[in-house]
Amino acid sequence: MKIGLFYGSTTCYTEIAAEKIQQHFTGDLTIELFNIKEIPLAECLNFDLLIFGISTWDYGEIQEDWESHWPEIANLDLSDKVIALFGMGDQIGYTEWFQDALGMLHQQVIAQGAYCIGYWPNNGYEFAASKALTTDTTEFVGLALDEDNQYELTDERIATWCQQVKNEIHTLLSSD
Repeated sequence: MKIGLFYGSTTCYTEIAAEKIQQHFTGDLTIELFNIKEIPLAECLNFDLLIFGISTWDYGEIQEDWESHWPEIANLDLSDKVIALFGMGDQIGYTEWFQDALGMLHQQVIAQGAYCIGYWPNNGYEFAASKALTTDTTEFVGLALDEDNQYELTDERIATWCQQVKNEIHTLLSSD
């Protein structure tokens, strides 16, 4: 199974998280990394499974590399794609917009027919609002990382989430 991880990273934190995620996938599940600043987003169509990484900026804004590719998402047929998402955000400094870009990216890929996995519990975070919450508000639509306020939890969260995603992949493969 070919897995492509596509990310945008202004301050390198999303890139570092992507590299850490890549290290957790070995054997039959390996990941190729792509910085979307350097590659057309349509390249994601060459992969069986996708992981997208995005950060939220300021007052709920999309990271600049993703923003420059945003119109492309509407032209992608993701109906046969399984996608896991992760996001970077600041739950204290931007408490009313925590992980909003993650939620906006989720809406975009769902609208293009993608099947999303890797939803993440929202316990252990303190924020006022987020567009990245599921309808029942118990989970984020992907892994939520906060390098500003919970740096010490990042590695454990990534390890746990990667195992969860691998388990979900194996469940999907065994049901085929």
